[in-house]
Amino acid sequence: MAPTVILLSLLTFIIVLVGGVTTSPSLKKSATTASYNLNYTQPSSSATGSGRARSKPRTTSAYGNTSPAKVSRLSKTAKPTEATTRALKPTEGSTKRLRATTFKPTEVTSRAPKHTTVKPFESTKGTTKAVKPTAVKPTLPATKTTTTPARFNTEDLNENIDKNVERKVWNTKESEEPPVFECPPLGLESLKVKDSQIQASSYKRTGLGPHRGRLNIQSGVEDGDIYDGAWCALYKDQNQWLQIDAKKLTKFTAVILQGRSSIWSLDFVETFKVQVSNDTIKWKPCMNGTEEAVFEGNQDSETPVLAVLPEPAVAQYIRINPQTWFKNGTICLRAEIMGCELPDPNNIYPWQAEEGTKDKLDFRHHNYKEMRKLMKSVNEMCPDITRIYSIGKSYMGLKLYVMEISDNPGKHELGEPEFRYVAGMHGNEVLGRELLLNLMEYICQEYKRENQRIVHLVKETRIHLLPSMNPDGYEMAYKKGSELAGWALGRYSYEGIDMNHNFADLNTVMWDAIELETDKSKLINHYFPIPEQYTSEDAMVAPETRAVISWMQTIPFVLSANLHGGELVVTYPFDMTKDWAPKEHTPTPDESFFRWLATAYASTNHVMSNPDRRPCHNEDFLRYNNIINGANWHTVPGSMNDFSYLHTNCFEVTVELSCDKFPHASELPIEWENNKESLIIYMEQVHRGIKGVVKDKDTEAGIADAIIKVDDIDHHIRSAFDGDYWRLLNPGDYDITVTAEGYFPAKRSCRVEYEHYPTICDFHLTKTPKQRLREILAKGGKIPKDLQLRLRQMRIRKLRATTKLINQRRASQQRRASQQRRARGAHN
Repeated sequence: MAPTVILLSLLTFIIVLVGGVTTSPSLKKSATTASYNLNYTQPSSSATGSGRARSKPRTTSAYGNTSPAKVSRLSKTAKPTEATTRALKPTEGSTKRLRATTFKPTEVTSRAPKHTTVKPFESTKGTTKAVKPTAVKPTLPATKTTTTPARFNTEDLNENIDKNVERKVWNTKESEEPPVFECPPLGLESLKVKDSQIQASSYKRTGLGPHRGRLNIQSGVEDGDIYDGAWCALYKDQNQWLQIDAKKLTKFTAVILQGRSSIWSLDFVETFKVQVSNDTIKWKPCMNGTEEAVFEGNQDSETPVLAVLPEPAVAQYIRINPQTWFKNGTICLRAEIMGCELPDPNNIYPWQAEEGTKDKLDFRHHNYKEMRKLMKSVNEMCPDITRIYSIGKSYMGLKLYVMEISDNPGKHELGEPEFRYVAGMHGNEVLGRELLLNLMEYICQEYKRENQRIVHLVKETRIHLLPSMNPDGYEMAYKKGSELAGWALGRYSYEGIDMNHNFADLNTVMWDAIELETDKSKLINHYFPIPEQYTSEDAMVAPETRAVISWMQTIPFVLSANLHGGELVVTYPFDMTKDWAPKEHTPTPDESFFRWLATAYASTNHVMSNPDRRPCHNEDFLRYNNIINGANWHTVPGSMNDFSYLHTNCFEVTVELSCDKFPHASELPIEWENNKESLIIYMEQVHRGIKGVVKDKDTEAGIADAIIKVDDIDHHIRSAFDGDYWRLLNPGDYDITVTAEGYFPAKRSCRVEYEHYPTICDFHLTKTPKQRLREILAKGGKIPKDLQLRLRQMRIRKLRATTKLINQRRASQQRRASQQRRARGAHN
């Protein structure tokens, strides 16, 4: 006995050394929220490295691009189970092992999607056996994964923020508030200042002309084109200058300077002088006492530097005069001017020149604490149609708050579509955050005023607004302020993860399956499973990303948009090119509807639809009507748009809201007016196409996970947990087929009209005899006579078909034997 035990122990030890031991990720429920935290296991050798078990050239990308900042691993708290498998086991309730490796939803209001994954280890009788790694091949799921409907807990914003979180995020030694300027920016960065208002003493070429001397302007990939990243003087002397015409008498208070944006050159101004004038002939220098002031400039090319004038200067024109510059570079700069426009005594109608909006909303930048206050005030103003809940926490512990707006908040109503807006994925792109906060206020106010358009939207749609997906990044940018945050500060999560590259790369999973699978009928085109290596400990997945994935899996969203900043364009899937090309048009099967969605927003946006506007940075999207396939702009593996389309029923686009990622608070009213109609019209698109309920013909109960197929569109969707579904489609006639496990398929034609309401297409499915038999036997009941007759007929048909096939084979064999005999006879 002893040698046998020793031998078994030795074999087990060898297996562990070769294959590694896997453990089950545990579900850990938070005491303060209804969310779940996933702790993942150390992956096998086949799942490490690039993050894809592949041998093709596309394996150069990992899940999630990261900045140079630190990236922490997921906590190693999972314990090995007896079978040492990767089954996902809940810590509470049932111990039934789920087949799929998915993110556990934080709340469950719908049936979880059915998934299958290729497991790097197979367990046989308690022994872990290493198998050859293969690419993930999505095929039709063999089993169902069901969940119990539940709810996200409502958040009480009267509760104080956790003291430990407050200490981590807001160091008491540092100021929580950004620097306050006496005057707002003139608008070089926001393009309020036109190109014709900027002049220079000289410039190297058109791409480095004075119109490129705008704060945070970005260059193209190559130097030498017409979209370079600064104004650069032709000569290297102290007589060079950049001049801005404010058009009116202005009180200039400060200058903000930045070096050249370039991946090839390092150029910045180290010191400079400032002069002002009313006629461009006579110039007055800014003085520091009795001497001409010399201001300190940049020490690198990206960090903005503020220079406050010793005394405000009143004039129409201002010049920046470089004195010294980086010794190995040349005179190049980007700038913003802070100044207050003085009233014009000749203007007897001053109100005609006012820009902004008539809506009485809270137009200012809201940090985390102020955001909580505003959301609380909206909820108190409209308690019957609003609810605040959290989908999880950031790395630093800040909650990801969502405002739900519905006539029945907290509940999914049969047939009512779910819509979401997500903002602040990049923490320094703040306009989306403020627009969603303003949108909450606006909907509440207009609902109380009985604005019928808003009332109808609220009663027919369940709206979810997530204003800040990356609150940690936002707080970093907020402390610097709108003009000094630069282009990248706060973009990444606290761990240094770019969340727009942090979702599972399901595009590669799909394209690999298409290449490798010979039987095309086994391929799936929707609800792609999350690759197992994405859920491992070594996967660099931000907690914010995991929370959003859980949210997606929980609520049956139909339509979404995520709001970004830094450009003026609407992009639609796919965002990733097929063969890792830098850019290439890569359409989805729903290309025409995605173009409709993107056009619905872009054509109603005041700035995007302006034919006279200038490009923001280095792309002219006017030639594309301000919409573009994301992959045709630049490839983005792991984007939220692609993940949403391939893993859920939800269609999603990205909206780049403005050239300025962090506009000054004074610009928020006009930005709201630019986007208000677009935000509402886009939400209304959730009611296009068809919708209905898939029911059991006998019981009238809703059928979950029924697959809805549209002829000629190779992308299916599934019904929600109570049987309702929504399929976004352009106007036209469509043949719809619905299938469900245990039911006969059903097919009907549905016409989509141009009106702003969906076509109702309900389906009643009939159970197959086998399914009826299973249910009766499971309940211990007697088989009805009609079912017995039906089963007998099926057996007879099957027997006849089998007999016919056998007879055909025998006849074929006899014919071949006869032919062979004749052939031998002829030969003899």
